[in-house]
Amino acid sequence: MRLSYLFSGQGKQFPEMGQDLYQQEVIYRQTIEEASAALNMDLSKSEVMDDPNNVQVAIVAMSTGIFRILEKEFGSPVGAAGLSLGEYSAIIAARGVQFADALKLVRDRSRYMDKAGKDHPGKMAAVLKANADLVREACRVGAQAGDIYPANFNTDSQIVIGGTQAGLDAATTYLHEHGIKRVVPLKMTVVSHTPFMQEASDLLADRIQTVDFHEFKFPVISNTTMTQFDVANMKQTLVDQLVNPTHFIDCLKALVNLGSDTMIEIGPGDTLMKFAKSLSTVDTLHIDSVKTLNDVRSNVKLVK
Repeated sequence: MRLSYLFSGQGKQFPEMGQDLYQQEVIYRQTIEEASAALNMDLSKSEVMDDPNNVQVAIVAMSTGIFRILEKEFGSPVGAAGLSLGEYSAIIAARGVQFADALKLVRDRSRYMDKAGKDHPGKMAAVLKANADLVREACRVGAQAGDIYPANFNTDSQIVIGGTQAGLDAATTYLHEHGIKRVVPLKMTVVSHTPFMQEASDLLADRIQTVDFHEFKFPVISNTTMTQFDVANMKQTLVDQLVNPTHFIDCLKALVNLGSDTMIEIGPGDTLMKFAKSLSTVDTLHIDSVKTLNDVRSNVKLVK
């Protein structure tokens, strides 16, 4: 097996996530304690991890703890990618930024996004079984009624769009008229990866200047550029990420090109693992509990 890691984004967090890992895995517990000290909050407590205001830092802390276990047992992957927030976990894993610095940055990023979402509310929906060209045309037509944009190119046939209710309704009508049966509304509090996040992007552009980034230990593929992150343009790429669509399917294909035949999702849920299944050429696993960690330990046989 040639491993690559997929780091979870926001949306699949669950009550008491990571508590079993904290109790049973020493490396995980040490990571959570390190994160708690950096943020001056006790992430060992489920009520702190489960607080909606802390969800972004909680996911990054959880993902980092799981990665550190895997790194000790299996070494470095051939590459990694993360969906949106998950990119920060991937960059930490690749030693592109100090853990404490990234946690503090993510905490502020979360606040900026929350403010932008309140100042510029909107709606999002997942378009199923439609190609990218059709979705882009639907957004172009829908924009005549209200702002609407492609936001997430998750797979070749699952794309998320976001914007005003009027724009979303018009785009949905166009898609239905062109044979697309399922446009599924999403329970999102912010319209990420569209110009609705410009306020957050501007605030992040200032804040990120205080953070130092470093050369990576292994490649991390950017959602925004669809190429490996480069230290020279790291800050601008992460700023641009908030207002530009993610291209996760292209990240998955890039990992295959790096030689990965097995992808492990790290963090809450198995959404990214399901996206990876669309490739049909890779094996997929995920870890968000002691049970799933032990499943990986039983199944992973590395190619030396």
